[in-house]
Amino acid sequence: MSKRKTSRGASRHQSAPASGNGLRWYSAGLVSGLFLAFMLYLATLPPEPGEAVTDPQRSSAAATQPEYEFWEVLPNQEITVDVDPAEVPRSRSTSEVSQYLLQAGSFREAEDADRRRAELLLLGLQPKVEETRGDNGRWYRVVIGPFESRSAMARARSLTAQQDIDTLLIQRKAG
Repeated sequence: MSKRKTSRGASRHQSAPASGNGLRWYSAGLVSGLFLAFMLYLATLPPEPGEAVTDPQRSSAAATQPEYEFWEVLPNQEITVDVDPAEVPRSRSTSEVSQYLLQAGSFREAEDADRRRAELLLLGLQPKVEETRGDNGRWYRVVIGPFESRSAMARARSLTAQQDIDTLLIQRKAG
């Protein structure tokens, strides 16, 4: 019986050093692999902005490029443009100023237009009824304005919107 116990004990001692030896090799390989990966990472980092360039190709390329100063080059520049006066767009003059109106409705019947005009008068606005004739017959437009400023137009538009009256912005030449 004693032989059996010794053979079992011997097998345990022989397997223990073999597994410890493999763990050492694995650890050594892992550490050396991490070290090499770190060294490769450091080699691929860009140089600091303050460091001098040690690459001879880069330094020779930088030395051959001329340095320009804009205040030296700009006074020596001359640009000539040949444009006919007819091609230049005219600036807006005071005679071409547009006025803005709000159309608060367009009706076939004059009574409907007068009813809308009365609604707008109750809001404190100054509407007018304009009669127009076209291919599709006679129409009565209810317009508000012209406005002296954008803020006055926006105020009138918000008042009509509160009363569920849709408005349409109209631009006309003043005159």
